[in-house]
Amino acid sequence: MAQGLNGSANGSSQWHGDERGVEARKPGDESNLPPEVVEVLPAVVGVHTTIPEDRRSAQSLGSEREGHGIVIDDEGLIVTIGYLIMEADTITVTDGEGRSLPASIVGYDYESGFGLIRTEVPPAVKPMSFGDSDSLSLRSEAYVAGVGGEKATLKVKVAGRREFAGYWEYLLDNAIFTVPAYPLWGGSALVGLDGTLLGVGSLFVQEALGPGSPAFPGNMYVPINRLKPVFEELVETGRLSTPPRPWLGLYTVEHMGQLVVGGISEGGPADRAGLKRRDILQALNGEVLDDVADFYKKLWASGPAGSVVTLRMERDSDAFEVTVRTGDRAKYHKYGKD
Repeated sequence: MAQGLNGSANGSSQWHGDERGVEARKPGDESNLPPEVVEVLPAVVGVHTTIPEDRRSAQSLGSEREGHGIVIDDEGLIVTIGYLIMEADTITVTDGEGRSLPASIVGYDYESGFGLIRTEVPPAVKPMSFGDSDSLSLRSEAYVAGVGGEKATLKVKVAGRREFAGYWEYLLDNAIFTVPAYPLWGGSALVGLDGTLLGVGSLFVQEALGPGSPAFPGNMYVPINRLKPVFEELVETGRLSTPPRPWLGLYTVEHMGQLVVGGISEGGPADRAGLKRRDILQALNGEVLDDVADFYKKLWASGPAGSVVTLRMERDSDAFEVTVRTGDRAKYHKYGKD
C-alpha cells in the first residue's frame, strides 16, 4: 500500500459492516438519501486488478489492488483513480449485485491521476453523468459512494479547495478535501446532491482542514472538471498527444523547511544520475526551490521529457551539482504484454 505525504494512496473496495456512512434507511424503509443520489449509486462498481510481480509499481502499490470505479456511459466505460490500474494485466469489475465482468485499460493520464477502463460487457446500470466540480466550495455538502449502494454511502462536507502536491511528482491546483474520512477511498465517487459525479477518490489525508489547522482526517478527491478537457483524447488514444512532462523519479518530501529525497524510482532518471535517499534538493537550473509544488512547476517548465536539468543538492553537509536527463514516466511503466 503506497503511503502519501500525509496518508495513503490506496483504498480497498471491501465495505465492513461497522464502517457506516449515513443512516441510509429511515423507519418504514424510507431512504435518507436524496432520490437523485439513490438513482445513480448502482453506477459505482468495484475494481480489482492484478499486477505482475516484476512490474515496477508492484513494489510500492502492491500486486493486487482493490478500489472503485464509476460507470459513465452505456458501453461499459468506467472512470477510476489511475494507481489502481497502473501496470495491471487483469482487471475485474464487480457490480453491486456481485456480478463480475472482465475489463481492460482504455487510458491513463499521469498528470491528473485519472484512469479509464472498459468492461467487455456493459454493466446493466444507469451511467453517472459528469457534474461541475467548480460548484463545490468550502462547507458544500456531497456524498461519497463506494460499491454497495446506500450502505456504502457517506454524507460529507468540503473542508477545502486548494493546491495539493504529491511526493510522486504530482500536482493538483484545485483539489477537493472532504470530511469525515471515508475508509475505502480509492476510486470512490464524490456525488453531488443532484446525483452527478464531482470527483474521484485519491487519498486519505490526516490534515483535511489544511496547513496550520488542527489535524482532522479526511479524503482528497480529484475534481471531475480536471478530466473534461482531456477526456475525449484519452478515450480515443489512451494518452495525451501533448509532449509528456519531464520526470525524475524522485519521491520528495518537505522536512524542517527543506526538500528531502524520500525515495527514488529504481532505474529512473534520478537513480541513474546517482541521487540517494536523504539528499537535499536546493535548486533547479540555478533557481532556488521554495517547496514541493515550486519544484514541480520549475521542473515542468524546463521543457518536455528528455530535457536536461541541473540540480543543486546537499549530501552529508556537502553541496554538489548533478545533471540529469529527464524521462517520460509513461515509458517507465509497462502495460499488458509489454
